[in-house]
Amino acid sequence: MADSGSEDIAVIGNTDLTPSESQNNLKNTMVEKGTSLLKKMEISVAEAEKRTGKNAVNMQETYTVYLIETRPVDAASEGTSPVPDSLWRRYSEFELLRNYLLVTYPFVVVPPLPEKRAEFVWHKLSADNMDPDFVERRRVGLENFLLRVASHPVLARDNIFYLFLTEEKAWKETVFETGFQAKADSRLKALNATFRVKNPDKRFAEMKHYGDELQAVVSQLLRVRARAADRLYGVYKVHGNYGRVFSEWSAIEKEMGDGLQSAGHHMDAYAASIDDILEEEEHYADQLKEYLFYADALRAVCRKHELTQYELETAVQDLSSKKQQREELATGTVRTFSLKGMTSKLFGQETPEQREAKLKMLETQIEEGEEMVKDRNVECEEFVKGAWTDIERFKEQKDHDLREALISYAIMQISMCKKGIQVWNNAKECFSKM
Repeated sequence: MADSGSEDIAVIGNTDLTPSESQNNLKNTMVEKGTSLLKKMEISVAEAEKRTGKNAVNMQETYTVYLIETRPVDAASEGTSPVPDSLWRRYSEFELLRNYLLVTYPFVVVPPLPEKRAEFVWHKLSADNMDPDFVERRRVGLENFLLRVASHPVLARDNIFYLFLTEEKAWKETVFETGFQAKADSRLKALNATFRVKNPDKRFAEMKHYGDELQAVVSQLLRVRARAADRLYGVYKVHGNYGRVFSEWSAIEKEMGDGLQSAGHHMDAYAASIDDILEEEEHYADQLKEYLFYADALRAVCRKHELTQYELETAVQDLSSKKQQREELATGTVRTFSLKGMTSKLFGQETPEQREAKLKMLETQIEEGEEMVKDRNVECEEFVKGAWTDIERFKEQKDHDLREALISYAIMQISMCKKGIQVWNNAKECFSKM
């Protein structure tokens, strides 16, 4: 979580803040707000490497692996720099870790992974997931994911997560030994089933609706940004034509030649600068994309709450039905129409022994049902308590992160405009000296 105090504003107000510095600020904030794991261990995804090998069906494939480095915090504070522990992970292993966390901690808004393939890109940007620039941004996103998990008050304490950072060889086997996959499959079927909660929790219903709206507005913002980037690219590159024309013009002028040539150089440099500018913009776009995917995680928690509530209501309904059956069997009166009751009337009543056996079975089922309702109540109460605590933590984090990202983006745009003004001031000076 992040405070909204004066220290945050001081960081945001730094007009020289670059994406890499922004990432370092994120690390520092997480260490301050995090649990003991980030206070004991530095975590980074240091580099990415392209490899070639055979997949599960013995086909040749090219894939990317990421180097995770960990180092004790004490060593850094003492001024020593030991060689960090390191291991390589594929993106699919990050996915496996997140799927495990989703199943094991259904009440947590689990941090999202960066996109597997580029979305909301402007047309000059490569959508190839092997493109070096995209791989680098994904490396930053994967490091951010690990820092998010390591700073979370619940997820950071998970042993599987710790082993992900420290054990390369047998980690996958350890994950599957938890049995999370079977639970994931049954939960997925339940979540995909159509069900309606009779008494929905208004807070979760509103939060689910907010998740829908958040995803919609961030998607729109990213589309606008991609369109603006396309146009901006064109405008900058057109300035290269100024440079070409001024250079050609300078060749036919004696008195004005040097000034025109110098102005042309300024225009060429201005046109070339757009590539770095838009590359920097992508880092801010990635920060917005994180919350595009966070919206899914938020809605998933709300959906899981609906399932928990539905299971409780179903258990209560089943128990009520069993008690009604016991009452009808004991008194011999049928309160509700049923095909079974009508059959008994047409073909004769049950013997006392049969009724006694049924009553005994119903008593057992009612006891089990009461225990089930009790368990479901506890599960639902614990889920609500844990989920709402985590949602409040997420909301505070979101407000801080998006405010910082948007202000940093605005600062970048202001800086870009200032560079444009400076280019034309330089050109004006060149023209004045002619």
